[in-house]
Amino acid sequence: MTLINDTSKRSQARFDWILLVCVYALAVLGILCISMATYDIDVSADQPLLNKILNSRSSMWQSIFFLVSFLVVGVVLAIPTEFIRARVNLAYYIVLGLLLVTLIAGEASSNLKGWLNTGLGRSIQPCEFAKLSVLLVLAKQLSLKDQPIKNFKDFMKIGLIVGIPALVVLAQGETGTVIVIAFMFFAMLFFGGVDWRLIVGMLAVVVLGIGLIVAYALMSETSDYRILRLLAFMDPEKYADSGGYQIIKSQNAIGSGQLTGIGTFLPSSWTTLGYVPEASTDSVFSVVGESFGFVGCMAVLAVYFFMVMRMLYLARFTNDKFGRLVIVGVMSMLFFHVFQNIAMGIGYMPITGIPLPFLSYGGSNFITNIAAISLVLNVTRGRTASSVITIQLPKINTKKEG
Repeated sequence: MTLINDTSKRSQARFDWILLVCVYALAVLGILCISMATYDIDVSADQPLLNKILNSRSSMWQSIFFLVSFLVVGVVLAIPTEFIRARVNLAYYIVLGLLLVTLIAGEASSNLKGWLNTGLGRSIQPCEFAKLSVLLVLAKQLSLKDQPIKNFKDFMKIGLIVGIPALVVLAQGETGTVIVIAFMFFAMLFFGGVDWRLIVGMLAVVVLGIGLIVAYALMSETSDYRILRLLAFMDPEKYADSGGYQIIKSQNAIGSGQLTGIGTFLPSSWTTLGYVPEASTDSVFSVVGESFGFVGCMAVLAVYFFMVMRMLYLARFTNDKFGRLVIVGVMSMLFFHVFQNIAMGIGYMPITGIPLPFLSYGGSNFITNIAAISLVLNVTRGRTASSVITIQLPKINTKKEG
């Protein structure tokens, strides 16, 4: 009997340049789209592209975040995966503390209390960091055993890991972030080896809860902006002057681009004239649709789709369960952000304030997403090839000897 050690090249350590190139291609497009969304005709009409970017405060800051992101990538890659695994609980409690401070003493804007003033002229949004901290702690907890949830104690422990920060974020008014965390949670449970019947049961409870909220919204008259957004999603025209305004204007901008778009930095565009609310943040996809048309939208979607599939492929050939679940968590977080943002822009999902990764303006979100992708690169660069042991039996001569 012979043992053959078969080492798979697909699970060997490697730095995934393809994934990083996709990220920065989207980031460059994001700076351009933010510049167009905040374009000032009176100041930048006859200026070159660089001046248009620098003349916009939002695109200038996004460019700074872009440059800082290289440092973030370098720092995350310099930290061994085992060091990260050993200290995820500390990061979780620090972020939870920031969430509580923000809830008590944070800055309020547009029905949200999610910003914390740093005292340096900029504010941060701790709920963005919460997604990453929950992801890491959940990956560690699910990787401890082959069957992470065997009893009620295991269920409560994992539930509290996700539930406590989610409740604080919900109290801040950040419903979109809670939905992202929930989606990421179920995806990681599925890939983490949790019994599918338990996952289905938990999903049933969530669906029931959403159904009760919808029923409440339909039967009551309320001024809660989250309920109004839900009602506006079901009938945008009825709420055209309130909750449905953003949906309608975003659809108009995307539709005006037709096949190849109307071009960039046009003074008569929907986004330049300010008809689309939050065009540089939540509705940045409307800028893509208006400027680059259906072709541009499909190109952006193709890059996102490739990134999701690439991470699924990388997770498939990562043997360390913690590393694999980190990749799955990042993949699910990115996927839901893209799905929800684009779907709400074209009227197929309610407005939730979820930004489009690497395209929307915002330092906290951009740096969080860069750090998340850097974690994926860290895992794949430090992984070891799988060793598959196969058994080769000796041949048996079946011919009769004369």
